[in-house]
Amino acid sequence: MDNEFARYTIDNFAVGKTASEPSSARLRIEADNEPALIALLDKLRDIGAIVTDDTDAVTEPVPRDGILPDDFYATTNFETEVRVGGTWLPVALPEMDCAIVLDPNGARTIAPSDVVVGQSVVVGHGGVRVQTVQRARRKDVFEFMSSAVSSEKPKEHLVAEIARELVATHAEGKRVLLVGGPAIVHTGAGKYLEWLIRDGYVDALFAGNALAVHDIESQFYGTSLGVDLDDAFPVEEGHVHHLRSVNRIRALGGIGPAMDAGVLTGGIMYEAYRKKIPVVLAGSIRDDGPLPDVITDIVEAQRAMRKYVPEIGMALLVGTLLHSIAVGNLLPASCKVISVDINPASVTKLTDRGSTQTIGLVMDAASFLRELWTALTGTVR
Repeated sequence: MDNEFARYTIDNFAVGKTASEPSSARLRIEADNEPALIALLDKLRDIGAIVTDDTDAVTEPVPRDGILPDDFYATTNFETEVRVGGTWLPVALPEMDCAIVLDPNGARTIAPSDVVVGQSVVVGHGGVRVQTVQRARRKDVFEFMSSAVSSEKPKEHLVAEIARELVATHAEGKRVLLVGGPAIVHTGAGKYLEWLIRDGYVDALFAGNALAVHDIESQFYGTSLGVDLDDAFPVEEGHVHHLRSVNRIRALGGIGPAMDAGVLTGGIMYEAYRKKIPVVLAGSIRDDGPLPDVITDIVEAQRAMRKYVPEIGMALLVGTLLHSIAVGNLLPASCKVISVDINPASVTKLTDRGSTQTIGLVMDAASFLRELWTALTGTVR
């Protein structure tokens, strides 16, 4: 389309006169040829435009288990609908980079690796429309946070707003997920996350092997990566503490059995298991051990996390870049996502990869969790 041109005419533009009245525009689009017009309409559909004379969605059968038709529709994380028999049907479980399956129960997203022969997959862009997230008309703290990432924003007020949104999320019957990295333990913030889980503020936990290992190390030895968490000095032979912790838990058969045996009596994992909240520990190639509770098959780990996605209304991604991207890509655009990291580049990664609802806060894990705990306990009880 490099040498092809498109033109538009605004036939109607109606501006909402009140805060609850929507605005709308009707445009006539023309292009030099049909392929160029179709390509342009496909792009407009993906950002929420509705084609007035749209046709029904077209499907093709799955050719082999785990293989999609060549022209499958690749989903966004926005609410999506498909047109079937002249009726628009909602697509369940919005998630980016998936396909849409139609069956007698309706329409839903499905991961490419999970499709099986016999399923009908939507192909092309016709008969598909997305509903982008509407921006609030008033300026609020969350809108301010979603602007360019900066370490110079007023942290106390922003964290207080996050605390209010967290309480509102629970009031709506949704879970608050924390995706955490080992920096939470390394910086001495483990106690704050432990308390947040204990008192019901955080009720789902996704992490890797490292968070669990160093949390357990802190309970057994008072160290994290061999550094004393009270005085911040390295401990003699401390570099093997996390390995000994892994070995001890493996010998007992896992975190749950270690708790039953009275060996593990506190910490983040202890509180999460005691509260019976959803916990998914996903493995990586660099894991020590790993702990028996870690899911080492990454596709199975994705499936385990997807099982809880419909319950999540807010996700706090703290000090873990790759795990944050992995989880953020599973979440719908309607889920509030807050990425917290000391590195400004890290908190922009999710937005760069399509999770446009993510807001970034540049601060270290200990400061964020301490401020969040203070804000919640000061306003909630």
